[in-house]
Amino acid sequence: MNPHTNPLANFSHFLHRNFIWFLMASYGIAAVAPKAGLAIKNVSLGHFSFFNESIHVSLPMLLLALLLLNAGLGVQTAQLRLLLRRPWILLAGLLANSLLPVAYIFLVSRTMRLWHNPEELQYILVGLALVAAMPIAGSSTAWTQNANGDLSLSLGLVLLSTLLSPLTTPVTFDLVEHMASGKYAQALEALETEGGGLFLIVCVILPSMLGIVLRPAIGEARTLAAKPTLKLLNSINLLVLNYSNASISLPQAIANPDWDFLGVTLMIVIGMCVLAFSAGWFLSRLFRVEQAQKASLMFGLGMNNNGTGLVLATMALSQFPHVMLPIIFYNLVQHLVAGSVDFLLFRRVDSERPLLAEENSPLPQGGEEEESSVIAGLPEPVPPVEG
Repeated sequence: MNPHTNPLANFSHFLHRNFIWFLMASYGIAAVAPKAGLAIKNVSLGHFSFFNESIHVSLPMLLLALLLLNAGLGVQTAQLRLLLRRPWILLAGLLANSLLPVAYIFLVSRTMRLWHNPEELQYILVGLALVAAMPIAGSSTAWTQNANGDLSLSLGLVLLSTLLSPLTTPVTFDLVEHMASGKYAQALEALETEGGGLFLIVCVILPSMLGIVLRPAIGEARTLAAKPTLKLLNSINLLVLNYSNASISLPQAIANPDWDFLGVTLMIVIGMCVLAFSAGWFLSRLFRVEQAQKASLMFGLGMNNNGTGLVLATMALSQFPHVMLPIIFYNLVQHLVAGSVDFLLFRRVDSERPLLAEENSPLPQGGEEEESSVIAGLPEPVPPVEG
């Protein structure tokens, strides 16, 4: 069936293209009508124990696991073999993704010591810790594809940061714990030692790996045929997750707005996001990579899996609802910054390139037609959906 005549595919495509607006709408609904979101959060599916650790399984955790399962189904493992040609770029990206946010949080903890409300500083530090501790977002691969980037490098960054998260996430919590104080430092210590690693294994690692294994078992033809449905379910799933998680903190923020706290949190989050994207640009210059690898590094380092961070926060830090505001802000800001980077550094360059080629290229007309036919054969970019 022609995808353009399939209503489900058309609606899925529309939802993806306008996802940022639906995401903002989900936050708006959570702020004024949070009851359904709180009800979703409170649905219990029992307990899970493994090696002296136990974890309370909730409906948002199940939704998160399905989100990562869906992401795993989209991974084409054949592309990952290309990473062996550039392991140092991949390792440098992973190292920067782990260390740079912690350095930024340390800078915030030093510069904000004179802030008039010390507890608000603790909210920001813990919230940023949850952002920094999460693996790279799967949506970075979609933005990379939109920018004609290197998908093998992008997928490698996502997969390896996810696989390493049970090791890197506790280290991040431990480092930020020394910057926090009182009950907030204790909360980070609890995340480090009491179930945080198990949560990542159960809700992130296992579903991702299961999706990767299932793709060849299902078959490429069936996977591609189900792609519109999977994309639509993925988007709806993510919107429900964000609505449920935001229902905990946003109503209080709207009912009693603390404008200076909201303003400084937003500025700090924007600074962290811009710094992360800039780090990807710096690495691309350092390694002198091509435009495709630059896109992969910038989107990979700039985008974190904040859906996982929000679920972990609601599970372990529900007594500190303001901690979720930096995560919510970063989830929105990273897509806005990604859109700006895509337009300024990649789409505009791509639009100018044909004009330069027409002025300077000695190729005959036939060569241009052949190149156009190759470009037309590329797969349509997949808009970002994951938070």
